[in-house]
Amino acid sequence: MAMETGLIFHPYMRPGRTARQTFEWGVQNSIACDKAGFTSMMISEHASQIWENIPNPELIMAAAALQTTQIRFAPMAHILPHQHPTKLAIMVGWLSQILEGRYFLGIGAGAYPQASYMHGIRDAEPQMLNEMVRESFMIMEKIWKREPFFHEGKFWNAGFPEEAPAETEEDEQHMLADFSPWNGAFPEIAVTGFSSNSPSMKLAGERNFKPVSIFSGLDALKRHWEIYSEANIKAGFTPDRQRHAVSQTVFCADTDAEAKRLVMDGPIGYCFNRYLIPIWQRFGMMDGFAKDGGVDPADVDLEFLVNNVFVVGSPDTVVDKLNTLFEACGGWGTLQVESHDYYDDPSPWWNSLELIAKEVAPRVKLPGAREAVSKAAVA
Repeated sequence: MAMETGLIFHPYMRPGRTARQTFEWGVQNSIACDKAGFTSMMISEHASQIWENIPNPELIMAAAALQTTQIRFAPMAHILPHQHPTKLAIMVGWLSQILEGRYFLGIGAGAYPQASYMHGIRDAEPQMLNEMVRESFMIMEKIWKREPFFHEGKFWNAGFPEEAPAETEEDEQHMLADFSPWNGAFPEIAVTGFSSNSPSMKLAGERNFKPVSIFSGLDALKRHWEIYSEANIKAGFTPDRQRHAVSQTVFCADTDAEAKRLVMDGPIGYCFNRYLIPIWQRFGMMDGFAKDGGVDPADVDLEFLVNNVFVVGSPDTVVDKLNTLFEACGGWGTLQVESHDYYDDPSPWWNSLELIAKEVAPRVKLPGAREAVSKAAVA
């Protein structure tokens, strides 16, 4: 199968953008991606970051539901420690019904201590947050089953009441609403991983969730698949690379020179120079990229990233870069293009999305798939 294309909407809106502008940009991206042939759009949930300011990704999805027909949506991710699991289960179930199946669910533990503090978690540390994720999701599954239970847990109390059969018309008017997901089937669950030994990849493998790697270098990407596969096999499943999604900075234009100029001098360059590069260097997130390029992490700048890390260029160049990366790591099923703030002049961004979906993705396949196609052609 050919690689699929998705968008991951963080959204990296520059400080000063209004909530209305961020909301509009999200809906506009959903429409453009749907028309271009993108298969999915993931929308981040961040309550504390000024550059990543979407506390309610479900609002964009609900607005987009009426203006799109094919693309699937997911929050990427709902931060489970920050919400009561019953409330979240009901909201997810209803949105799944609104989208009539064009919905999958991203879950996470949260990466920003400020956001955890705002939700009453003062000393957030990974082990506790991951325990909260597991307990929360267990409660959500029980709510969706609509079977009586009451859970008194370490972090939450929750339950589903026993409901007597309706004997009169008045009884029927007071029956519990059904907020289980579309057609009663649980949505596909996705989790993201960034660090080389990501615990999220292990959880994804154990539960047969969809693994989503935030690209942080070749070694980490290969390690993600190893961790996921080992846990997946141990749990009795068969790992499928087509389910693996990788989030990466990608930009395509008619020529290599034009693509590089539009990135270096445009919104992507602005965001990296003022926000992402300082953060990545501060928290050691450049290490994988620096190792791949054989340089010191302190020497990594925007031009290095554009030339060695991002996937930037003409359609032919982007295809070559992706195929080279596929050969090195084994490949994946969906490229989640990271969104940026082209709100003031969206035309270069719309053109890039069209080129990626229509001229790049059909020419990128898993290495095994390419070999099978070649053998069939010879035969």
